[in-house]
Amino acid sequence: MSLLFQPLTVRERTLRNRLWVSPMCQYSAEDGVPNDWHHVHLAQFASGGAGLVVAEATAVTADGRISPRDVGLWNDAQRDAWAPIVAAIHARGAAAGVQLAHAGRKASTWWPFAGEGRRGSVPAADGGWATWAPSAVAYEGYAEPRALDEAGVDAVVDAFAAAARRAVEAGFDVLEVHAAHGYLLHQFLSPLSNHREDAYGGALENRARLLLRVVRAVREAAGPAVPIIVRFSGTDAAVGGWDVESTATVARWSAAAGADVFDISSGGLVAHQRILAGPAYQVPLAAHVKRETGLLVAAVGRIDDGLQAETVLQAGAADAVFAAREWLRDPHFALRAARELGEDHALWPPQYLRAAR
Repeated sequence: MSLLFQPLTVRERTLRNRLWVSPMCQYSAEDGVPNDWHHVHLAQFASGGAGLVVAEATAVTADGRISPRDVGLWNDAQRDAWAPIVAAIHARGAAAGVQLAHAGRKASTWWPFAGEGRRGSVPAADGGWATWAPSAVAYEGYAEPRALDEAGVDAVVDAFAAAARRAVEAGFDVLEVHAAHGYLLHQFLSPLSNHREDAYGGALENRARLLLRVVRAVREAAGPAVPIIVRFSGTDAAVGGWDVESTATVARWSAAAGADVFDISSGGLVAHQRILAGPAYQVPLAAHVKRETGLLVAAVGRIDDGLQAETVLQAGAADAVFAAREWLRDPHFALRAARELGEDHALWPPQYLRAAR
């Protein structure tokens, strides 16, 4: 059997294979409530053979949404709307995960297909809101955020814990804490966005303090059986910013706080980043974290076929592979990858077996 299609057990959850669906924002909700679009979008990947399907960045507070069209888990109505979506993923053989997120200074922005000329921050007149960050430093072209005080920091931790409880109640098997792509937890980690002089700024252990508090709170809320993933940007790809060495260090600290798997992406903190994208371009970041920590690591970034994904695992660069755009191009990516790697047809739904041979 290929490595890609070997099961992976994390805590008390066994994932049927190691080809997973990354969280991908759909910007299709109202009042944070997922709907039929999300149901069909996510369940199709389970039919397509994914081992784990992770729902998009799901805001832990209303003002933590990237856009007014984001999903959330800050109230029970949202939890109840997620439950049948989770059940549909389970019915098709995959595990269901959710990415818990707060956008910080990148909140209250127009969604990508909002219309011509609608870019950057959403004005209050159009439903936008004030944003929060570690420091009053704006993302380029966005509205200036307000710096969180200590009570605000505490409220963020509480919000992640409450969302984690709701996620478990909705049936999610895996929780991912979003500390990447320039959102709030990443903003605290990076010296480019965190200019604080209190216990949450300055030295690395201070800048990591909020993330570690969140991981501990999510672990307590979720209980001992539920795997927790932390998504990091392995680098800011900007001078003076967050780097892969710091990522490895904070991954070790996060593991001690209760996290299990580390999903290594890159960028998103500043508009002047310099990233050269190409096939598997972020895998070296995952490989570095894996090599330096010995922890469970997932790689992501332009991994588009089964042989490529298998090569990442065979090289020891990661323990699992997340993909995003390839799942959008082919919702049956895992079924195709299984054929490419000469696997048997056990992964295929019986309704599709006539096409498997």
